[in-house]
Formats: sequence, structure tokens, C-alpha cells
Amino acid sequence: MASTSSPFYSSKTPHHGFMLDQTTTTTNPTKMTKRQEKKAKAKRALWTLFIAVSVPLSLTMTIILLFGSGKRYRSLTKPFWFPPLWFVHLASLGSSFLTGFAAWLFWADGGFHAHPDALPLYIAQISLSIVWDPLVLVIGAASLGLVFCLVHFGTLFACYRSFRRVNPFAKDLMKPCLAWVAYLTLVNYKLIYFEFF
Repeated sequence: MASTSSPFYSSKTPHHGFMLDQTTTTTNPTKMTKRQEKKAKAKRALWTLFIAVSVPLSLTMTIILLFGSGKRYRSLTKPFWFPPLWFVHLASLGSSFLTGFAAWLFWADGGFHAHPDALPLYIAQISLSIVWDPLVLVIGAASLGLVFCLVHFGTLFACYRSFRRVNPFAKDLMKPCLAWVAYLTLVNYKLIYFEFF
């Protein structure tokens, strides 16, 4: 019988005469937990980003599909600086995407908790942005559409100021949206001037 002091003997040796390397790697449960937490946070962040962007985008798309034919607008003899209808719809979708992304950045930095007044402003500007198509292009209420454009610009600017305090990138994303609504307001004003509707 082999002596226990023999270099070929081990109480853990499965076969006589051979000594296997018994070094085992142990994983640190704390590291695994931290890694899992990071993955969970990343998944949660992606999911919240998807919701923040897709909700205003899908609302805008639905309104365009339902009310965006714009037969009256198409038949109008427009000045050269008037946007074609496809550009109006594309810019509206782009604006919805940018405001949704900006709102997510603002939320991720705790903006809606630090500035609770920003949430009603954001919801109001989304609501006002989707009203213009049916109000002006379908109903033909250009005067009321102008009021909505002005209020929309005001709520958008208020969101811009709130976002600026928390996340500079979110603020920058709002600038093209402000420019678009200002341009749309001018177009709406000219629609009243031409007495088209």
C-alpha cells in the first residue's frame, strides 16, 4: 500500500499512481453579482429608451396615417419656401423621435424627479404636436392651428429650459424641434393670410 507521504499518493487521486492538479478556480460571487446587476441595468435602460422613443413616434405615425392626406394642402398654390407634405410628416416624425430621446436622457439623469413640473410640459408638447395635422390639414382650422402652434412652441421651449438644467445633450436635441415648430408656425400663419381654408 502506498504511503500517505508518497508524492504519488493523494486522498483525492481518482487513479492510483497519478496525482492530478487539484487547483480549482473559484468565481467571486460579488463580481458575478455586479456583472449581473450591470446587465440588468443595461437591459432596463434599453427598454426604457425604447418606450420613451416609440410612444411619441407611434402616436405621430398613427395621426399621420389617419389624418395626413392633406388634400387641401396639396392643391394649394404654395410659395417656394412652403414644405411639401412628405417633408411636414417626416419632420414631425423626426421631432417626435428627438423629443422622446431628449426626455429619456433627462429622465436617466433624474430630471423628472428633480423638476416634476417638466413632465406635464413634456406630455403637453407631445399632445400639441400630434394635433396640428388633423386640425389644419383635415378640418381646415388654420386660425386655431396657429394658436396650437404658438402654445406648442411655448411648451417645447419650457421643456428645453428644463432639460438644459440637467442634461446639455438633451437640450441640444430640442433645438431642431424648436426650429421646426417655429417654421411650422410661420407656414400656418401664411395659410391664414392666403385664406386658403
